[in-house]
Amino acid sequence: MRSLPARLRAGLCCLGLALLLGGCADLVPQTIQLRSGWPEGVSQKTELSGVPFFPQEAYQCGPAAMATVLGHTGVPGATPEALVSQVYVPARHGSLQVEMLAAPRKWGRVGYLLAPRYADVVREIAAGNAVLVLQDVGEFFQQWHYAVIYGFDYPAGSLFMRSGENARQVMPFTAFERTWMKSGYWAMVVTPPDRVPATATEPGWINAVVGLERGGDREATIAGYRAALQRWPGNLPAAIGLANQHHARGALIEAAAVLRKALQAHPQSTVVMNNLAQTLSDQGRQGEALLQIDQALKLQGPFESEVRSTRQLILERMQRQASAAAR
Repeated sequence: MRSLPARLRAGLCCLGLALLLGGCADLVPQTIQLRSGWPEGVSQKTELSGVPFFPQEAYQCGPAAMATVLGHTGVPGATPEALVSQVYVPARHGSLQVEMLAAPRKWGRVGYLLAPRYADVVREIAAGNAVLVLQDVGEFFQQWHYAVIYGFDYPAGSLFMRSGENARQVMPFTAFERTWMKSGYWAMVVTPPDRVPATATEPGWINAVVGLERGGDREATIAGYRAALQRWPGNLPAAIGLANQHHARGALIEAAAVLRKALQAHPQSTVVMNNLAQTLSDQGRQGEALLQIDQALKLQGPFESEVRSTRQLILERMQRQASAAAR
């Protein structure tokens, strides 16, 4: 593939010019850094098994690479042909990064953008996640290409890749970095929603799950928020998101349980108090709901109008219950 968004074109120089101007450390700074700071606890030799291979057709490295990482997570039917309409842009003869990150949602998976660090790539592979990368492989002009790294042998200085028509391309760490740096060290992984990537951050994973939520896959979203709470038990957005998903599917007991636990960790959260009161009211427990919403009102936070609206709803429901009981 040969296209690249304008935001990545700016400031990129051709490989030949960089080779002439830079010293060794300037050319491959992250490789040099790994030599003295290999990630702690990561084996220096790893090659993942079960990573499928799809030979790339003309300009369609994006669908082939995405099919590879989806297939590695166990998605049935994820072939390049099935992915062309989702990630391939004919006018550009290639795939844009935004489409690549969004495509896994349609298959019940999470696309997670890695930090632009070599160390994060090797950590993910060591954790069992094949890494999809963007390179400039052109010798005399820009030629953008997606490939999948599925192993490495650092003592030998080699990476193992599914790339183009090569089922096992062996590429030196240094040579790969020269092609990879042109994309700003762009890399991503695809995981099932119940498995957080090894290098994920709290906000990064929550943002990825929110993207999954917008796609409308409720069960996958629930799994994603649950995984977040397993990794980061005190994460407030994950708790609120999980409770909202339970509430939307009518699982009010589960929603209330999540919110009660979140309230223990965040006793001053007006949002949690309000949502718990709403959930209790929806269960018909108006007395408990009123006590909870009154606690929220005492905080006088930025969500006071929403809290007052919820309190009014609870009072109206209490009045209707009282009228029904008097008949």
